[in-house]
Amino acid sequence: MSIFAVEYVYDADSAPLRDEHRPAHREWLAGLAEQGRLLTSGPFTDGAGALLIFTAEDEADLSSLVMQDPFAAAGAISGMKTTEWTPVIGAFADLV
Repeated sequence: MSIFAVEYVYDADSAPLRDEHRPAHREWLAGLAEQGRLLTSGPFTDGAGALLIFTAEDEADLSSLVMQDPFAAAGAISGMKTTEWTPVIGAFADLV
């Protein structure tokens, strides 16, 4: 299992769309956290996006997973960057 940092980018005018779909988005995230697939997530304070840390078998597994996000289905994410990540020190270091 690999760890991936995923950065969502939001358009400023997508706030109403995100507000509408946030309950389903957070419910989806909570389910993944219970399964151990989501390690942590949260929005950037400027509202321009969010950072999510996932576990996935590989890039294809991650892509399939992220496309299930209600924000993705609603078109609320304008850009996304995914990077495989190896934590060395801290809370997630024991997972690798």
